Amino acid sequence: MRVIAGVARGRPLFGPPGPQTRPTADKVKGALFSMLETLLVAERPGGRGEATAAEIGGEEIWEGIVVLDLYAGTGALGIEALSRGAAWCDFVETNPAARRVVERNLQTTGLTSRSRVIGMDAQKVVRGAAREALHAPYGLVLMDPPYNDASVLTTIQDLARGTMLVSEALVAVEHSRRLSLANDYNRLVAVRERRYGDTVLSIYRELAGTESGATQDGHVGDLSGDV
Repeated sequence: MRVIAGVARGRPLFGPPGPQTRPTADKVKGALFSMLETLLVAERPGGRGEATAAEIGGEEIWEGIVVLDLYAGTGALGIEALSRGAAWCDFVETNPAARRVVERNLQTTGLTSRSRVIGMDAQKVVRGAAREALHAPYGLVLMDPPYNDASVLTTIQDLARGTMLVSEALVAVEHSRRLSLANDYNRLVAVRERRYGDTVLSIYRELAGTESGATQDGHVGDLSGDV
């Protein structure tokens, strides 16, 4: 497990403290961030529907983006965003051992100064707890919950109803193929979906008034053969 791109590229990350924490495979993480950068270029969060002139792979894509990493685990997803140039990341993880791994990985990658690790349940945070400790509103929310934890559906719903997102924010959820997510949750509309074995990557955008459906941009597919 390593950082794929950015200032900490190639840095190894410490693994999970126990079997309850399941880190994202590097290949799947690479696919996720490839999709995210494409979407960030097409429509910048908080930019009122405006595209950016930045090129995919460039640090400018991430300039000013504030990230929330829910169910942080090892912190691999939020750290990848920071390495690529995100302005800040709040890591939310309820497991104390996992939080220590996140902190260790932030120190190893030299990204501690642009982050905070919060020891609290993800649902409580989304519902308003620890608001004074957060850097909300967010342009990107990353969610990698325990694979068969259906409570993530409620977390997404609460996030969609709340005030933690900027306009056109992206919400990325990694989940099991056995857990079915809706095409829209209030203002959150599915814009991308990819499958990799049993893993599904679902990406939503805050798009009030836009028709739902992950097929609207033609990017629904299976990653089993390729990323």
